[in-house]
Amino acid sequence: MLELFIFLLERVGLIIIVAYILMNIPHFKKVMSERDRISSQIQLFIVFGLFAVISNFTGVEIRDNQIVSSQIFSTISSDAAIANTRVLTISVAGLVGGPAVGIAVGIVSGISRYLIGGVDAYTYVVSSCIIGLLSGYFGYRALKNNQYPTIIQGIILGAVMELIQMICIISFASDFNHALDLVSFIMLPMTLINSLGTAIFLSIILSTLQQEQRMRAVQTHDVLNLANQTLPYFRLGLNEESATQAAQIIKDLMKVSAVSITNKTDILAHVGAASDHHVPKKKIITDLSKQVISSGEIKEAHSKEEIGCTHPGCPLEGAIVIPLYVNDAVVGTLKLYFTDNKKLTYVERRLAEGLADIFSSQIELGEIEMQSKLLKDAEIKSLQAQVNPHFFFNAMNTISALIRVDSEKARELLLNLSNFFRSNLQGARQNTITIDKEIQQVEAYLSLEQARFPDRFQINFDIEENCKDAEVPPFIIQILVENAIKHAFHNRKTGNVIDVVVKREMDEMQISVSDNGNGIPIEKRDKIGLIEVDSTFGTGSALENLNKRLVGLYNMDARLQFVTGDEGTKFYTHIPYEERSTIDENIGS
Repeated sequence: MLELFIFLLERVGLIIIVAYILMNIPHFKKVMSERDRISSQIQLFIVFGLFAVISNFTGVEIRDNQIVSSQIFSTISSDAAIANTRVLTISVAGLVGGPAVGIAVGIVSGISRYLIGGVDAYTYVVSSCIIGLLSGYFGYRALKNNQYPTIIQGIILGAVMELIQMICIISFASDFNHALDLVSFIMLPMTLINSLGTAIFLSIILSTLQQEQRMRAVQTHDVLNLANQTLPYFRLGLNEESATQAAQIIKDLMKVSAVSITNKTDILAHVGAASDHHVPKKKIITDLSKQVISSGEIKEAHSKEEIGCTHPGCPLEGAIVIPLYVNDAVVGTLKLYFTDNKKLTYVERRLAEGLADIFSSQIELGEIEMQSKLLKDAEIKSLQAQVNPHFFFNAMNTISALIRVDSEKARELLLNLSNFFRSNLQGARQNTITIDKEIQQVEAYLSLEQARFPDRFQINFDIEENCKDAEVPPFIIQILVENAIKHAFHNRKTGNVIDVVVKREMDEMQISVSDNGNGIPIEKRDKIGLIEVDSTFGTGSALENLNKRLVGLYNMDARLQFVTGDEGTKFYTHIPYEERSTIDENIGS
């Protein structure tokens, strides 16, 4: 019995070696990962069918509970039997491929075993079909969940399938006693071998596929990491600075000899080998890049001649050049270079193709984002230009009336109007100005308003010192002050107070304008700052425009808010605290 176990173990070893070789062939791994496809099942049937036939011809011949021969044979005598690994191949075929593969391999195995002959040979046709059907059922259950049976399940199922074989030998035997003797001799070693072989076979499949999944996970992580790190640069568009940063990241993470990025005519960046003559700002010098830009197709080079660099002593021997697209038009190339062309493999090509798609999308998203910013900026400028056209008419009327009665006052107001107008033009050219500039704007506005309505309003400013150089959208305070003057007091002649407060709160700045007026009517409160509101003194479009500007420049957190009641109204907003950048204070002068 031990000798039989050793012989069978040798047969299983051969099958395991072949299985290991198969699982390292990319095509077979693909077949194993697509087991539910008909083409894959046909290929699995062919592979396991060959295994089953070979198992029959490489079995161990047994007569009278003695090992007669362990050589390869095509037929045996009518009173002999065979101990082999046929059940193992049928079981694994069913567990891997499902019922169709299991039954088909079982039929082929049973027929080939029948043709070899021996005692009660027809028994093995029946047992092979039953084993193929049952193993296929368990394989189908795993296949539905896109899984394989576990190793423990393989051990149990392998033993069960061999027991079914033994039951069939006894059940269909012409000589019960002879069959019982045969089973008692072969049952233990064959059951152990079948369980062990099934477990090893499944472990090879599982470990290979798990390793493949781990490799894919690592590659996916690397690709996502690469895409994440290059995103800020490619979103800036194809220029020398962004391309250089992105090329350095790609070279470091992909471990290639050099990376180059071009637009349609010039080298924007070249990092790594041959950087002494593949220099940014120069015209594209390789024929390969010119072909890619012209054809829009990926090109590979496996020699210096194919790369087409005319510089003597260029160390580059291999390259992949991938076109970069924006809106289906080639805008440049991504080039991966190798000083050893043997390192340019199918894996590098596939990875480069995927990265080129990602980079093209990043560049295209950057273009869209840039266009969106330009459009938003244009909308803001348009809104700014609409802020106070009626104010200028009122100011001019006031100055005109004062010219005859107080020319000096009229001159002062005209200068204030000039300063206000200049600041207005400056604000229309930029999205933010300093709080200090905004307050000067408000004071110029107030001087004109107070000339129209002397001593009617008291304006109090509470501006924290560290906020004076912070940046805010132009007109933000002036519009709120103007709104309070026009709408808060309802023709009240005295006691009208407006408080302007600017203070810092952590990384934000709160700007508020409060009044002690009559409050906003209830029916208008849910419309203020969102849509135009009918009013005796206007439509409320200035508040609507201001709110749009705040949301456009920052986000919804910066939207205009207010609290109101019988004792007055407070408009306020929270915007990010930003120190002023260099601003040309002489714009318009």
